[in-house]
Amino acid sequence: MAVRKNQAKLTKAERRDFVEALLELKRRGGYDKYVEIHDRFVMSDLDDQERTGHVSPSFLPWHRQFLLDFERDLQSVNPAVTLPYWDFTVNRSLSDPVFAPDFLGGNGRERDAQVMDGPFAYSGGRWPIYFKADERPFLMREMGRSKTTPQLPTAATVEAALAAPYYDEAPWNSTSKAGFRNLVEGWANGNTGPHNTVHRWVGGHMNTGMSPNDPVFWLLHCFIDKLWSDWQRRHPKAPAYLPVEPVKDIVALNEPMKPWSEKGQRVTPADMIDHRKFYAYDTDAA
Repeated sequence: MAVRKNQAKLTKAERRDFVEALLELKRRGGYDKYVEIHDRFVMSDLDDQERTGHVSPSFLPWHRQFLLDFERDLQSVNPAVTLPYWDFTVNRSLSDPVFAPDFLGGNGRERDAQVMDGPFAYSGGRWPIYFKADERPFLMREMGRSKTTPQLPTAATVEAALAAPYYDEAPWNSTSKAGFRNLVEGWANGNTGPHNTVHRWVGGHMNTGMSPNDPVFWLLHCFIDKLWSDWQRRHPKAPAYLPVEPVKDIVALNEPMKPWSEKGQRVTPADMIDHRKFYAYDTDAA
């Protein structure tokens, strides 16, 4: 079974293989569909209407299938590649190897946020941005420059989410107070939770619906996915997903999720609860 590892524990060869698979998938034209899909759902997922990928209980199973599809596309390039995760509660510095020139590259320059080093720098010619908010064709980051989000989430913020005794609650949107889903997605408690905070901290493309333009997206969401499995292990008697019964505008446990249902595929939250059907994490045996 494929094992998803902490990026800090990847070998040099594993780091290289992951980066090269990303670049090759981009060259083949298979990468940018994920940017387009994600942007579509960010724009359409609102508190008071149908919502699937965000601000809703299906945030976690939706992204689990989204990551799984992407990982399989990477494996069509190199079968040995799996998505690594970034534990931002530990690896918190711009000088950390996750942002090294041989991996994800560093921050954007101050005048226009353009990433200038690493394999995804525009000057390298292998990472043009096609789905963008303006005419700039290069990857943008503004890590740590936001006055409202100057720091990454702490271990205490993650622990607060993991301590939640239930998965989610009515009204099943960004205003839900104390369920794990909204705490880890980040809307609860003044929009300071892990997922949202990291998006804002990285900034640039990560602060838009087109966030998969930045490969940081995959490592962030892989860690959020891991946290869902960690939460399940900590609360074995709690339902791993709510709601079970249908609710207007919400995907219930056994209901199909878009965009897969639009293509004739039936993917439900129930199908996504146990990640071990598809892959393992390097901490699963711990």
